[in-house]
Amino acid sequence: MMVRSIVAGLMLGGMVFSGAGLLAAPTFDGNWSVLIVTNSGQCDPAYRYGLVIRNGQVIYEGDASVNVAGRVSGNGAVSVRVSAGSQSANGTGRLSSAQGGGTWSGNGSSGTCSGRWSAERR
Repeated sequence: MMVRSIVAGLMLGGMVFSGAGLLAAPTFDGNWSVLIVTNSGQCDPAYRYGLVIRNGQVIYEGDASVNVAGRVSGNGAVSVRVSAGSQSANGTGRLSSAQGGGTWSGNGSSGTCSGRWSAERR
């Protein structure tokens, strides 16, 4: 369950976006729906979460107790870090103005898991 929250946070804002500058960041600002799919490990098979990107920062406004940090680079590159207690997950990928995707991996109470994520602007 906790790994699920972490992964959710990951893509939710699962996403720690890192990268180049704030100049292009507003291109990605807005509401995003993120689908997280597990391909390996004992995590739940899939989750969908909502995230908000403001000024290039990833923000999770949901009820799960997760820490999400992130940025979107000027070219849309995404690098995400999500944590809850001793569990954590990292994700990387790329966004365009309307969609994106990438991969994630994490460690939690049920061991290690990994998979892919996709996002679309709402």
